[in-house]
Amino acid sequence: MRDFSEDLAVLAKRVAEAEVYLDIGAGRERLRELEVEASRPDLWDDREYAQKVTTDMEYIRRDVETFDRLVADLDDAVTLDQLAREESDASVEVEVAAALDDLGRRLDELELRSLFGGEHDERDAICEIHAGEGGTDAQDWAEMLLRMYLRWAERRGLTTEIDEASEGKEAGLLSATLLVKGRFAYGWLRGEQGVHRLVRISPFDAAARRQTSFASIDVTPFIEDSSGEVQIDEKDLRIDTYRSSGAGGQHVNVTDSAVRITHLPTGITTSCQNQRSQHQNKARALQILSAKLADRQREERVRELEAISGSSSQAAMGNQIRSYVLAPYQLVKDLRTGHETGSVEAVLEGDLDALMEAFLRWERAGGGAGT
Repeated sequence: MRDFSEDLAVLAKRVAEAEVYLDIGAGRERLRELEVEASRPDLWDDREYAQKVTTDMEYIRRDVETFDRLVADLDDAVTLDQLAREESDASVEVEVAAALDDLGRRLDELELRSLFGGEHDERDAICEIHAGEGGTDAQDWAEMLLRMYLRWAERRGLTTEIDEASEGKEAGLLSATLLVKGRFAYGWLRGEQGVHRLVRISPFDAAARRQTSFASIDVTPFIEDSSGEVQIDEKDLRIDTYRSSGAGGQHVNVTDSAVRITHLPTGITTSCQNQRSQHQNKARALQILSAKLADRQREERVRELEAISGSSSQAAMGNQIRSYVLAPYQLVKDLRTGHETGSVEAVLEGDLDALMEAFLRWERAGGGAGT
């Protein structure tokens, strides 16, 4: 009969580590507080607050229950292993081995959570996609990227909302603003910020020549209420209304009430065109502007600290982060982590988890420091 005690000890250590990075003790206490809050009869008088309470409660309950199941299943495996060895019963060896494999797999999935250490990693994310150099091919590439992130979000069970999409002159998109909602949306997506390069045989070139085109991604944590971080003076805003083009009707509703807001002191512009009314479009555009201004303030604080410490980490800002090559060979390569795959079509269909996870592990290992 095989002795699994060492393997079980390794798993026990990993479970103990999960208790720390999931912060289970604080989670149990917070869950009790939220359950009391959720039982208030007037909770739903404030719908937004009520949704936040119930969502937070569900997230924390899921963490606690996941951890408790791991502990219980590990205890069962330990007990089974001990009984089998005491009775020299080799017939349960397969069962113990299967339990070990299952626990290991579940811990592998859970340990990804330890990579989300950023202040805003649990939040929703605003992704802005802009066509860069490459003319019509770049605009088509921007639309391909939008589709890629929509497919990725669907795979992960996240919800999406296209708040703005500006149609290209001949094809594709000049720009798009995508809101991705769900736990850790920003944590997953923040590593996508930067310039993405596409190399392919251009479908817009009659001579079928190879074309290189670029599009940039900007990712910001979406905070429903950023008033605690930023104050926006109405006098600093230019608000324009326009009729949305709707990118051929493919992405957003065509309305006469699209809103574009320009923050004059910073030049930051946000737009929204998919809400039901001009008022709702303005409110959402202001939310996005507030989130971007809050993010800008955080970045400025980081730059101030880097100037004091002599760090040069922002030298890589705006640099190309990933290449997608469709011709003359098939390859997607992240230029920061070195992670690559020949399954280009799968990536373009939203199979991005391996690339995103590689970035998080590279970042945890200090790969982003001093670059």
